Amino acid sequence: MGKITGFLEIERQDRGYEKPEERVHNYKEFIRPLPEDQITQQAARCMDCGIPFCHQGCPVNNMIPDWNNLVYREQWRTASETLHSTNNFPEFTGRVCPAPCEASCTLNIIDTPVTIKTIECQIVDRAWEEGWLQPLVPAQRTGKTVAVVGSGPAGMACAQQLARAGHSVTLFEKADRIGGLLRYGIPDFKMEKHHIDRRVRQMEAEGVVFRTGVEVGAGVSVDQLLADYDAVVMSGGAEQPRDLPIEGREMDGIHFAMDFLTQQNKRVAGDPEVKAAPDGTISAKGKHVVVIGGGDTGSDCVGTSNRHGAASVTQFEIMPQPPAKENKLLVWPDWPLKLRTSSSHQEGCERDWSVQTKRAIGNYGKIEALECVRVEWQLGDGGKMNLVEVPGSEFTIKADLVLLAMGFTGPRKPGFVEQSGVELDGRGNVKAPLTNYQTSKPKIFACGDMRRGQSLVVWAIREGRQCARGVDEFLMGSSELPR
Repeated sequence: MGKITGFLEIERQDRGYEKPEERVHNYKEFIRPLPEDQITQQAARCMDCGIPFCHQGCPVNNMIPDWNNLVYREQWRTASETLHSTNNFPEFTGRVCPAPCEASCTLNIIDTPVTIKTIECQIVDRAWEEGWLQPLVPAQRTGKTVAVVGSGPAGMACAQQLARAGHSVTLFEKADRIGGLLRYGIPDFKMEKHHIDRRVRQMEAEGVVFRTGVEVGAGVSVDQLLADYDAVVMSGGAEQPRDLPIEGREMDGIHFAMDFLTQQNKRVAGDPEVKAAPDGTISAKGKHVVVIGGGDTGSDCVGTSNRHGAASVTQFEIMPQPPAKENKLLVWPDWPLKLRTSSSHQEGCERDWSVQTKRAIGNYGKIEALECVRVEWQLGDGGKMNLVEVPGSEFTIKADLVLLAMGFTGPRKPGFVEQSGVELDGRGNVKAPLTNYQTSKPKIFACGDMRRGQSLVVWAIREGRQCARGVDEFLMGSSELPR
């Protein structure tokens, strides 16, 4: 695959960024694509691996060496067809996926993996520019109807696959626009929303009907859906945020990350000023911001706060600081635990690890500071690791705005989930096997974060595609859709 000696002759080169001092003044994407001659050279670095370990790192089963080879040989249209055969929305994953495929690349053993994510993104961007991506309208309709509830990447992928199989698909979304967390959770500077709109237009042409502003379990009952449709897919996501049960939590100025990020995405979309928060608009301008949680959502809060013009941004993580470099002999080709510095961190952020927040301090019901303590993990009785406070390590940090980005505990139970009556697993997610994604209710299927818990966009797309095959088999007795 690629040039046989390419990995020996060509150095790794990835996309660059606009300078931080320039990009923080707007919410546009700031990645600079590679010129075509350079991207073909990067594709040439793909080795003729006996076992392409990038396959095991990619949840959607992308045929990475194949389209790398096609790009190297400048067969871009065939590369696009190969890419889309396993991934409905590579422009999403090419922008927001953390690229576990690159961690699994054989060349990552020496820290120079093939720039798989960059190549993927430039394949699909070129395909759109050239007009190669047209609606795939089925030659025949089956007469079967499917309701897909939740329009994140899992719901979108599932709906598109089912429509292409000839079913009549209606995609329900309680928000005012399609996209789920792609729309309102991921900031525009990471992925502009016209990418979603373009796919929505394609799916409409393929026969998908979109119904926004409809909350199943409130405005529409689950029983009504089961009466009107031959199958129902639950793809609503893991929306229940993990809270911080501390003294003073009720103070103004402490918010869930998604409330903060959703408001900003609505502003960028041109919506009127939103008042979703208890005390109105959430703004970081001129404030000392503390983000609690060290993951991607926390990083998105950092980047958004910088664009608001925060006086300072600090990010806390309760876990210890990971090593700057992983031990390849121990972890490759699996996803490594190591220190990751995002583009938002580069724009300005103080980061601190092994910190637990104990109390919120304020006056007149408004947050002014956080009381924290340093912690460490110690081996306890029975070999269990326990979180222990370090004596004398207490400290206080000024905080005008606190954003809780500690992940999600599963799907919201009231409404849709409770009305469906489906069985839940031990973690509170909807229980459905990977074989067919069918829940304990025969006509109801589940996929994405609602089934597996909070995860990546690439996993959501995979589950949506596989769930579509399960639904197709249920309706037709067999299926030609890929898994």
